[in-house]
Amino acid sequence: MKIKTWLLITFFIVMVLPITGAYSLYVWINAYYQDKNVAEYFEKWTELNQVKSVLENPMYYTKNADIKDIEALTNDQLAITLYSKSGLRLYSSNPLKQVFDSKDSIFKGLYELKQNYNAFTYKEPVYQDGELLGVYEIQLVRTDWVKGVESRSWLVIVSSILLFLLIYFAVMMLLNRRLNRPLHELMRQMRAFAKGEHVESNLVARKDEIGELAQTFLAMQDEIETARAHLKTEQLQKELMIASISHDLKTPLTAIQAYAESLQSKALSEEQQDEYRQIILTKSETMKHMLEDLLMYTLLQSTSYHLELVAVDGAEFFEMALSDYEQLCRDQGFMLEVTCDIEGMYAVHPKQLQRVIDNLMSNAWRYGAVGTTIDLAAVNAGQCSIWCFDFVSPALNKQDGMYIIVQNSGQGVKKEDIEKLFEPMYQADTARTKAGERGTGLGLNIAKQIIEKHGGTVELVSKEGNGTAVLCWLPSFKGEI
Repeated sequence: MKIKTWLLITFFIVMVLPITGAYSLYVWINAYYQDKNVAEYFEKWTELNQVKSVLENPMYYTKNADIKDIEALTNDQLAITLYSKSGLRLYSSNPLKQVFDSKDSIFKGLYELKQNYNAFTYKEPVYQDGELLGVYEIQLVRTDWVKGVESRSWLVIVSSILLFLLIYFAVMMLLNRRLNRPLHELMRQMRAFAKGEHVESNLVARKDEIGELAQTFLAMQDEIETARAHLKTEQLQKELMIASISHDLKTPLTAIQAYAESLQSKALSEEQQDEYRQIILTKSETMKHMLEDLLMYTLLQSTSYHLELVAVDGAEFFEMALSDYEQLCRDQGFMLEVTCDIEGMYAVHPKQLQRVIDNLMSNAWRYGAVGTTIDLAAVNAGQCSIWCFDFVSPALNKQDGMYIIVQNSGQGVKKEDIEKLFEPMYQADTARTKAGERGTGLGLNIAKQIIEKHGGTVELVSKEGNGTAVLCWLPSFKGEI
């Protein structure tokens, strides 16, 4: 049951129970008083008849009458008052009675046994030969009645207090069981989680808001633990990256220092000096590329970094983007075959997309077999060049957009290493690279992140003994950037 529903029902019960209890007490006491009234009424009539037989004597309504018999009848439970026919009080055992009452008040309510809170009152006239002599008034004190009322009043008060306390403590126990204890348990679990402990909560079995809160807490715990594990992995990667790049930078820097010191020697020929200067420039360029990769990777990891895309004509842009690699490939010992068959508009970041192609080409000649052909293509989705390996064609499964394809021939990549190649700092065995060249290990990861920020995908397919192809798919421009 939901806590809201439970609280409403409890509130209703708390409101109804005291009213029901009070009404039950009222009905019980009223029934008791009704029974008591009937019994007392007949009892007082019996007592009254005994007194009336004495008071009906005419002699008591004359002046200086002997009223010893009347005085003998009176006591603290019975009071008698005698009036003359003019309203003058002749005798009264009640000291609070007035000496003279009006005829209206004396003759009002004759023959009627009036029931007041603390006494019964009865008045009756006395006649002799048809002439009115006077009126007598009898008061029968209700001592037992008053005591009964007082005792039952206290009973009602005490019962009401006990009922209230019983309801109060019952509600407190229910609230403690239903709300207080589960909330304290949930707070304890939250404190335990805050200290780094993994929490398993049994509160999720509850079918109320606390159960929902516990489920939300466990879901939050899972998300935070996942985020912690991810942050820990990222931190380890960053530490590994810093250590690796520091080591990789040290090698060309040491070479630059050695060759720079050698240039200070006058014993070197002009040809040797030119060679050393060229080596220094090459090593400096290598360091520059490594630092640029590190900076680019750091930028792409930032959530605040966004690529500003612009709409370009596909044929014009990619024809320009794929040019100027022929001489570079020839210098590396490869032949290059370029295919550009693009139609439509595309939203791209020209500089970063060019970086992707540079990184893929760099990997192609680093891991390719020297003397073979590197294939570079930008084609519409749904097309496949005749030079594509047979294992490449099934991966070109998109029907809209375009593909950037970089393919080389060589030993290929093991199946278990394909996914790892996109992880930062992961590098294939340097024994398979050209002359054991080594990069930062960030190239493919940077390329993947840039393509994904363009709304595209990157896939690497390879077959050992044949070669490798990287397929970058980009969506066509939809009119909005």
